[in-house]
Amino acid sequence: MKKLLFTTFSILTTVIGYAQKPKELVIKIDIRNKAQKIDNFGAAGAWFTEGIARNWPTQNREQMAEWLFSKEFDANGSPKGIGLSAWRFNIGGGTAEQGDSSGITDFRKRVECFLRPDGTYDWTKQAGYVWFTKKARDYGVENLIAFSNTPPVQFTKNGRGYKTTKDYISNLKPEHYGDYARFLATVLKHFDKEGLHFNYISPVNEPQWDWYHAPGQGAKQEGSPWRNDEIAHVAKSLDSALTATSSTSKILLTEAAQLDFLYGKTGNASQQTQAFFDPKSKLTLTGLRNLPRLIGGHSYFTDKGDSARIAIRRHVADTTAKYDVTFWQTEYSMLADGYREGKTGPIPAIDCALFLCKVIHDDLVYGNAAAWQLWNSWEPGNPDFDTRYYLIALAPSSREYVDGTITATKNLWALGHYSRFVRPGMHRLNIERGDKLSKEQIAQDLMVSAYANEKQMVLVAINYGNEDRVLRPEVGGLKVKNAEVYLTTGEKGVDMKRSKVGNLKGGVKIPRRGMVTVVLNKK
Repeated sequence: MKKLLFTTFSILTTVIGYAQKPKELVIKIDIRNKAQKIDNFGAAGAWFTEGIARNWPTQNREQMAEWLFSKEFDANGSPKGIGLSAWRFNIGGGTAEQGDSSGITDFRKRVECFLRPDGTYDWTKQAGYVWFTKKARDYGVENLIAFSNTPPVQFTKNGRGYKTTKDYISNLKPEHYGDYARFLATVLKHFDKEGLHFNYISPVNEPQWDWYHAPGQGAKQEGSPWRNDEIAHVAKSLDSALTATSSTSKILLTEAAQLDFLYGKTGNASQQTQAFFDPKSKLTLTGLRNLPRLIGGHSYFTDKGDSARIAIRRHVADTTAKYDVTFWQTEYSMLADGYREGKTGPIPAIDCALFLCKVIHDDLVYGNAAAWQLWNSWEPGNPDFDTRYYLIALAPSSREYVDGTITATKNLWALGHYSRFVRPGMHRLNIERGDKLSKEQIAQDLMVSAYANEKQMVLVAINYGNEDRVLRPEVGGLKVKNAEVYLTTGEKGVDMKRSKVGNLKGGVKIPRRGMVTVVLNKK
């Protein structure tokens, strides 16, 4: 009997010669059994972007752009980047110009505003943000999304980019709804002329939170609460402004702070799918020209516990389907402690990456998310432990943030197992598992999802367990020419490493605590 050999850089598909054969999972896939269409995978480049693009070495920011946006392969056939198909751009509210008087303690989280107090525009502002957005365009990123955390400070009730009263009411002065909408439309029109088209504009962010900081306490970032009626008001004003400028950008609502606000909860910014897309609702927005049947929510604080996480996403899927609305997951990082799953102390980067994949899997498979977007692309931190907030770890050389080094984390490649190969227009496919595990058992075992277009089928397998496994797909409706396999493990340098296989009869090995994407090319 032949001895089985393998290296870090190759994955055998024929499983023979094992003294103890890994447990096999057979999945059946029919290319005609389609679920939701995938729109994009994306990330935001906020807060630290301005200083990096203005001051850090050119090779650093060029490398960051390549990691995020490139679809090219290196000499070994492994991806140079994760090929994002969406990029989120923050339209600032003017707290950077206010400096320390803004009340935002971290200068890196203050954002400039294109609109001057006298009503004129300064298009030299936010040059760092614009630099990375142009890079996204140049790399061919399919969707650019502009979002705003606060109206310009000259339009707010307190002249700040956040609230100083805890009332859960918008900080926008009632007389400035039209001005705020025209500001956003003007920004989009300007960048259209510059060849930088934003497909979507998101005018409110996490409206459920109070965004309150008492005077003298210091704020963390720009933000404003919004009641559902205020969101409807700003959406209608923005729709009119976009129509007046002949814009083709679409309005993205509501960036709900948690997924359960999309269908449930109580308060002034709850049950948002029903509020805006039920034709019987007094706040329905279904007649607006520039607002698609699309709603965005954030997966923060709804990720702890397999049963609860899955149940919440199934509620999202059921509710959005009832009202014929497409669901996008538009922000996530491991903001709470769900990713620890009973662990204490520093969490290895691969464990963070695996948990990130688990949330992506559940949002796509149970929530029927058509898009998945991460917050944030880069932040200061350790690349080897507790990488909960970022794809790229920054190590600034000084407090002034004028220089530093960068490191790609396992989170980058974890997202890449989806974003690089699951392209816009693909459909997720329903699969039949041979093991008949419960959804909760799957979450601790081998998670698999499938996607296809007319040329390829893509399988993403996440081995959350502590034993090697073998995945054997049985594909119907697709004649497979060959297969390519991409592997990420906790081992240094094993980041979407590629190998090519001829057939799938013997299955594909999925290493313990590892991530594998299988690309099946059509004959």
